[in-house]
Amino acid sequence: MVKKRQILVIGHNTNGCTPEHEKIAYDVGVEIAKSNSVLLTGGLGGVMTAASHGAKDANGLTIGIIPQDDAALANEFCDIVIPTGMGLTRDFLNALSADGIIIVGGGSGTLSEVCAAYMHKKPMVAIRNLNGPVAQYIDGYLDHRENVKIIGVNTAQEAVKKILDLITV
Repeated sequence: MVKKRQILVIGHNTNGCTPEHEKIAYDVGVEIAKSNSVLLTGGLGGVMTAASHGAKDANGLTIGIIPQDDAALANEFCDIVIPTGMGLTRDFLNALSADGIIIVGGGSGTLSEVCAAYMHKKPMVAIRNLNGPVAQYIDGYLDHRENVKIIGVNTAQEAVKKILDLITV
């Protein structure tokens, strides 16, 4: 049996998530499902809910890795919920569980996941023109080590195509 690709989608939680973020995240979720990959998210609101909704609408499998210890706190579109009880340290679990990461805007929590993925050389793709702390690193590196370049793309379709090209599973 061949392992399914696991793609983590990260970005704004409910606070700061715009309709544009939600639309892009939804479309990313649809494309991930169409690629027969598993969608991973932090399992909460905003970008996470939108991506999970898109994947579910396209008959995909969704996993939410939440910081709380109560599975009921995950969004309604998570097929599998992993309630870590780890708080924000679950960002490392999210990053390390993924074969590749797609970034849709975000704040400091998103940056934390990006840093964890960067340290472990996980392929990353970011949607351009959505601002946030990751925007300054698109098409570049987080630091002098140049572990992995954060590739910028313009659409959800480009994001999934590019991350699939970068994943070596």
